[in-house]
Amino acid sequence: MTAFPLALIFLATVAAMEGFAYVMHRWVMHGPGWFLHASHHRPRTGRWEANDLYFVIFAMPSILLLLGGVQWHWGDWATACGAGIAAYGAIYLGFHDIIVHRRVSHRYVPRSSYMKRIVQAHRLHHAVESKQGCVSFGFLVAPRPEALKRELGKKADAVLRGVKADL
Repeated sequence: MTAFPLALIFLATVAAMEGFAYVMHRWVMHGPGWFLHASHHRPRTGRWEANDLYFVIFAMPSILLLLGGVQWHWGDWATACGAGIAAYGAIYLGFHDIIVHRRVSHRYVPRSSYMKRIVQAHRLHHAVESKQGCVSFGFLVAPRPEALKRELGKKADAVLRGVKADL
């Protein structure tokens, strides 16, 4: 396979991962997987939280596809797809764990309207302590904060944090 179709597979996989992440976050992590994800909606007491296991779980398909594509001769498509999943994981790690939750110390301040919007959307997601009533389940695509605030105000089942969200 030539480089162009492989690049398209890679980019399509990165884009599709945002949809996959939304579905998993909305209906698994805030559903039957809450037993792990709940730790992420509480103040962290140590370096790790139970929610970090999702990073390992979601890395497995990437590892399998990369291994299959490189070692087991499944084809270059598998390598491109596995690399796309890994790239999304790296973007997620940088945005979610480093920029938003500051699990690594840094001085970055979001200045672009896009970065401000997705950071604010994630903070509004964390304004709710329970698995019900949350807004904004995506990571790289998010509605405007004004729309999320209106939606949050309409949610009867949202258990809101105090005035300042504890991230």
